[in-house]
Amino acid sequence: MGKISQFLIINQNKIEILQKGQNGTPIIILTGMGCSFDEWYEVTESLSKSNRVIMFHRPGLGASEIGHGVRNTQTVVNEVSEMIRLLKLSEPVVLVGHSYGGLCVQHFVKEYPEKVAGIVLVDSTSVDLKVLDDLNVPVLNEGSTDEIWMEKCRAYSQMKREELRGIINPTLTEKQKLLPNDIQKRLMNFQINPSLYEAMYSEISNWKRDGEIIKNLKVYLDIPLIVISRDKEYTIKFGTMDGLPEWELRLFEEKWQELIMNQVNLTLKSKFYIAQGASHSIHFDRPDIIVQSINEINSLFI
Repeated sequence: MGKISQFLIINQNKIEILQKGQNGTPIIILTGMGCSFDEWYEVTESLSKSNRVIMFHRPGLGASEIGHGVRNTQTVVNEVSEMIRLLKLSEPVVLVGHSYGGLCVQHFVKEYPEKVAGIVLVDSTSVDLKVLDDLNVPVLNEGSTDEIWMEKCRAYSQMKREELRGIINPTLTEKQKLLPNDIQKRLMNFQINPSLYEAMYSEISNWKRDGEIIKNLKVYLDIPLIVISRDKEYTIKFGTMDGLPEWELRLFEEKWQELIMNQVNLTLKSKFYIAQGASHSIHFDRPDIIVQSINEINSLFI
C-alpha cells in the first residue's frame, strides 16, 4: 500500500505522480483547480488497501513543470491518456474528478470511453457553468468573477515565492492540521508556487469554452456513473455565518445543484448522491461517501 512518488515526462514536461496500492482496478483521481493531490490523503489511504490509486499534479501545480502550452480540458485529456500509456495501464480505469477535475473527466470519457470502466463526479464543474454568470448575486460576485480571479492569478504568477507567502499567508484548515506533518508542509508550500497561478489563469481563461466543446461531443455512453453533490443547506448555513445574504446563496446553490443533477445524463447508468454535511470540499468533509461511491463502481467488476 506504500506511497510511490515519481515523475513522468509528458509533453516534454516533468510531471509529479502519486501512486498508492498495487491491486484491483486502477483509480485515477483528478483534483480541482489549484488543488493538491495531498488534500486527498484520507481518500487515497482508504482506497489503496484494495486498489491501485493514481493522481498527478497538472503542469504548474506542485513539482510539475508548467511548460508553455495552453491549460484547458483538452490538454488534460491528452496528459491523462499519455499517463495511462506510460504507466502501462492495460485495463479500463475508474475516473474520479472533483470540481474542475470533473470537467476534465467529462471531456476524457467522451474522447476515450473505451479506457474508462466507471466514473465518479464529485461536485464537478458543469459544462453549463456559464449560466452561473447570469445569476443576480452581486455580493457573491464581488471579488470573485472570472475576470477578477484571472487578474489576481496573473499578478501572483509574476511574484517570488516569499512575496506570495506574505500576501497569501497560507494556512491550514482544522481538518488539514490532522494530516501527517509532511503532508501539511507540502500543502503550505503548494499555495506559494507562482506557476500554480499561471496554470490557474490559463484554466479559468478557457473553462467556459471547454464546457461548450464538451457539450458538443455527442457520444453515446453506457458507463457506470455516480454523481455526488455538496449539501446545499449546509453550504448556505455557513455562507450566512460569513455574512453573505441568504437569498443570494440560495439562488446560487439551487442553480449549482441543478447543474450537478444534470450530470447524471452523461451516461445511461447513473446514480445521484448528496453528501450530507459537506461543502464543495467533499473530500475533506465526507471522504467516506467518495470512498463508498468508488467502491460501489468497483463492485461491478468483481
